[in-house]
Amino acid sequence: MRESSPRGLLAGFGRRAALRFIILLGTVGFFANVTYEGARSSTGSFLADLGASGMAVGVVAGLGELLSYALRLLAGYVADRTGKHWAIMILGYALDMAAVPLLALTNRWEVASALMLAERVGKGIRTPVRDAMLSHATHEVGHGWGFGLHEVLDQSGAVVGPLVLAAILHFKQGYRAGFGILLVPALLTMAMLVAVQRLFPHPHDLEAGTATPEGRGFPKTFWLSLGAASLIAAGFVDFPLIAYHFEKRYIVPLSWIPISYALAMGVDALAALAFGRLFDRRGLTAMVAATLLSSLFAPLVFRGTFFTAMLGMALWGIGMGTQKTIMRAVVAGLVPAGRRGSAYGLFGACFGVAWLLGSALKGWLYDVSLGSMISTSIIAQLTAVPLLLVVAKRSSRVDGLRDS
Repeated sequence: MRESSPRGLLAGFGRRAALRFIILLGTVGFFANVTYEGARSSTGSFLADLGASGMAVGVVAGLGELLSYALRLLAGYVADRTGKHWAIMILGYALDMAAVPLLALTNRWEVASALMLAERVGKGIRTPVRDAMLSHATHEVGHGWGFGLHEVLDQSGAVVGPLVLAAILHFKQGYRAGFGILLVPALLTMAMLVAVQRLFPHPHDLEAGTATPEGRGFPKTFWLSLGAASLIAAGFVDFPLIAYHFEKRYIVPLSWIPISYALAMGVDALAALAFGRLFDRRGLTAMVAATLLSSLFAPLVFRGTFFTAMLGMALWGIGMGTQKTIMRAVVAGLVPAGRRGSAYGLFGACFGVAWLLGSALKGWLYDVSLGSMISTSIIAQLTAVPLLLVVAKRSSRVDGLRDS
């Protein structure tokens, strides 16, 4: 919990301002997620409708994720070196929000693929910079709670967006009508982002009175946390493979597949808030508990009935929510303010590479041995637990996770 501050009334104002910044940036994330998660729920089938092959869809999806995660390393480093956090983040959001509505104007899968890649590039550019800016505000309200609150607002859009597209397709309006309607939340995203920039031109001022330690490297606990997060990422299963399994094995009716994803995103948001608060009180034991829970999703999803599959999706959502909340909070507590852009970029890049390699392995194992795929998923996630416990033991403060 936060210690009493000598700044008195100024400290109270700081907390209120920090909370406003988190909520406003979370609202930006809500509209952005309505836009690009709504599109991503249908881009695969849209490419197929335009005549793309299965290989082309797979290559575009894989390349998009690779670009997204690789660019985080560069964007975070550039932000730290130049201090142009707002300019970099606005550029990323602009690419993101422009690409999706433009899908409504294309009739060629090659052009649509280029726009999908542009959307991933935009996300890669903005994500580490946004997290670095948020970390200044979460310092005032609790890193776990602050990132959890942002995740709730952010992921609410990930629930609404796919449901909007599903409704449009249900009423036979077609993909282009759906992508065109997403212009509305895209414009709201950019309008909100500009408003937040004008209200908070210097977000680092929200984290007042913090010293910046000497040295250029990251603490050992950062690398241990990165190793743990990479193992968890390698053990997770992409939703496209889950959806493929549901349809192939007739476990979940076709109309329920997007609903199962929306369910997981809803649990993601709730878990982010609950486990984020628990992190502020109990430290990384919150992540250990979440990892133990989410490691059970694979057998429930891939070996179960409809009802156990839905339970498995809920556990999958817990894993997703805590990864994106607690691990961001951990970095905020371990790394000095002036180096967090680089830290989030490195963290995101390594997490993404581990996710891609793990996804490729589990995709291969799915065709070879479903049991081996499930075991690999569980083992990879559980192997992260000892590393998390080591980080918790090395931490000098439960809520701040600053290296001793």
